Amino acid sequence: MAELPYILLSCCVSLDGCLDDATDCRLVLSNDADLDRVDAVRAGCDAILVGAGTVRSDDPRLLVRDADRRAVRGSRGLPETPLKVTVTERGKLDPDARFFTAGDGPKLVYCATACVEDVRAAVGGRATVVDAGASVGMRGVAEDLHRRGVRRLLVEGGASVLTQCLEEGIADELQLAVAPLLVGDPQAPRLLGPSATDGLPGDRARLAGVRQVGDVVVLRYALSGRFAERVSERFEEE
Repeated sequence: MAELPYILLSCCVSLDGCLDDATDCRLVLSNDADLDRVDAVRAGCDAILVGAGTVRSDDPRLLVRDADRRAVRGSRGLPETPLKVTVTERGKLDPDARFFTAGDGPKLVYCATACVEDVRAAVGGRATVVDAGASVGMRGVAEDLHRRGVRRLLVEGGASVLTQCLEEGIADELQLAVAPLLVGDPQAPRLLGPSATDGLPGDRARLAGVRQVGDVVVLRYALSGRFAERVSERFEEE
């Protein structure tokens, strides 16, 4: 079996398990201190992956924001920001999205064969487009990223991508931030997307750390035997 990067899932949910609300405006669940924590996690990774739905709805930059962290990466011979990666089945990506325009680093788009040509026509000048086969599987994407030199992969969502990583059993770690509010909307996206099946692993995850960051609590879970006790980002129990 082909090798995989160490895969870390990261997300923030409300007390009722929502990643966002159902409106067109992004709901920011986290606080500034926790966003800075995530920035530190990003700085310690080789690549950051989000689904195309997140690119469309949140328009994230996916950059390391802190100048000192960028400088440390540069001193190690690394680009200031990790490789940016997205996956799409339908190919509906805006070339003017900040995923493509923010930062000078490389970008990868994995897409289903049926939409490869359309995606290349739309964003080929701003990203490398990879044919991921008839259907985009997260294991296949992770294997290809490993072949490209990615050893530590941060997956930031959305629900579909997080669910696929859990279903396919490729995640090594989950950092789950819990924000102190209730969304209360049955249509709101949740950590496990609507595609979740009985294929999700039934084993209990091992709680490896609990940290309070302002009014947010971050739970750190080991999901595989590859879980590293020593990681590049600082994570202290408080």
